[in-house]
Amino acid sequence: MELSERHRTYWRRNLMLTSSLLIIWFVGTFAAGYYAVELNTLSFMGFPLGFYVFAQGSLITYLVIIGIYVKVMNRLDRRYGVSERRA
Repeated sequence: MELSERHRTYWRRNLMLTSSLLIIWFVGTFAAGYYAVELNTLSFMGFPLGFYVFAQGSLITYLVIIGIYVKVMNRLDRRYGVSERRA
């Protein structure tokens, strides 16, 4: 099956969104972990800051990433006519 230009554009935007969110995920997970020792020199409410970054901050980051993906993909699906919603 040959893809139309419209389908290629949709797929390209999907890949750009996914790549961008994966970069944010990587930075939030691995790059922050790399600096955990430096973060632990600071404290927040008596606990090392590295604890909060990984225990709370990473979970919030993941939820925000999921929310952004859902919102943007729903908009792309409607724009390119591949939405699952019945009008």
